[in-house]
Formats: sequence, structure tokens, C-alpha cells
Amino acid sequence: MSHYTSLFFDVDDTLLDFGAAEESALHKLFDDQQIILTPEIKNYYKVMNKGLWRDFENGKIKRDELVNTRFSKLFKAFGKDVDGVAMEQNYRRFLREGHQLVNGASQLLLRLKERFDLYIVTNGVAETQCKRLRDSGLTPFFKQIFVSEDTGYHKPDKRFFDYAFEHIPYFKADQGLIIGDSLISDIQGGSRAGLETCWFNAKHLNIDLNVKPNYEIHKLDELCTILL
Repeated sequence: MSHYTSLFFDVDDTLLDFGAAEESALHKLFDDQQIILTPEIKNYYKVMNKGLWRDFENGKIKRDELVNTRFSKLFKAFGKDVDGVAMEQNYRRFLREGHQLVNGASQLLLRLKERFDLYIVTNGVAETQCKRLRDSGLTPFFKQIFVSEDTGYHKPDKRFFDYAFEHIPYFKADQGLIIGDSLISDIQGGSRAGLETCWFNAKHLNIDLNVKPNYEIHKLDELCTILL
């Protein structure tokens, strides 16, 4: 039996399939603009967006700059001027509708909830993340949901985790394990906060950072082997 009392789960690409939700939201956004979302445009967006989020995680840009300019930059690259803030609002509206589960998520949480206290730790907009979790049916599994917008800090900032720990009675960091797909936000951030870490590496990526998780899994059900 593991020594953990509390498990902290990331949301996107850990429990919910963000790729599927993003794909659907982008198509609806482009349909609104009466523009065909070609593979070229989609790939351009994904590379650009990944780079922006990496800059954000490393403290190079603010979140508002990221979300309020990414679509104006995207459309401008393909010859159209749009209101970046309005486009972001529309995108968020469509994204809230996406709650596809990562394979095995419900079954995993059902097994774990009887033995551990489960928590959500996620970056993002609180309304969006909470709605997606409710619609997916996962909300009842968790004792509390911590979203960066509510905490005032973003993973991997240690203050995000400090906020969460302060809201969990009698919790000590060495009793917790964080499970997530991001080497920076989840693994590096969790480690700095004193948690042990489990990298959910569904895509079998190589570690390209000086980050060493305590565990690595490629399917969610492998977590049960570690914990149970």
C-alpha cells in the first residue's frame, strides 16, 4: 500500500482529451468566420500555441497576452484581421462544450476514490474547466478543484500549490502525488512544491528537460499498479 493520502490530477490530456475538445472548438470557430480550417492552418496554430504556452510557463509572457493575441496572430498570418479578444471568447465558449474523456479515466478514479483524497490542479479559466469536468461526470470524484484563475497563480508557480495545500486540512506535501502530462507545469511544479510526481506520458515522448519524475506511466490504469 502506498504512503500517499492525497492525489492531485491535472485535467487536460490527463483526464480529459484536450486534443479532441480543441479540434472541435477550432472547427466551430472557423465555421463562424466562414473559413475552412485546413491542415496547414491547424498545424500552424498548434505549433504557435504550444510555443506561447511554453513561454507562459517559463514566465516570459502573461496569460492575458497569450489568450488575447493568439487568434489575431493566427488569422493575420493567413491574411485576415480579427478581434483577438472576441475570438478568444468565442473559442472558450466552444471549448466549454468539449468534455471527451481520456481512455480509462472514470474507471481509474472509481478505484482510487475509496482509498485516497482526490483533487484537481489545473491551469485555465475556472468556468471552462469546471463545466467540462461536470459534463464529463468526473466532478463527484474530487474533494476540491483548484483552477489557476481562482488561485491567482499558475502551475508551475509554487504559490499555486501552496494555495491548494492551505485549503486542505492537515495536509503535508510529502503525503501527496501529482499526476499530469506536462513536465513543466505538473512534474517540475509539483516537485518544487514538495510533491512526488507521476508523468502521464501517453505519447511516449522523450524527456527533453532536466526533470526527473518519480514515476512514468503511458496508460492511466498503470497508476493502479503503483498505488494499489
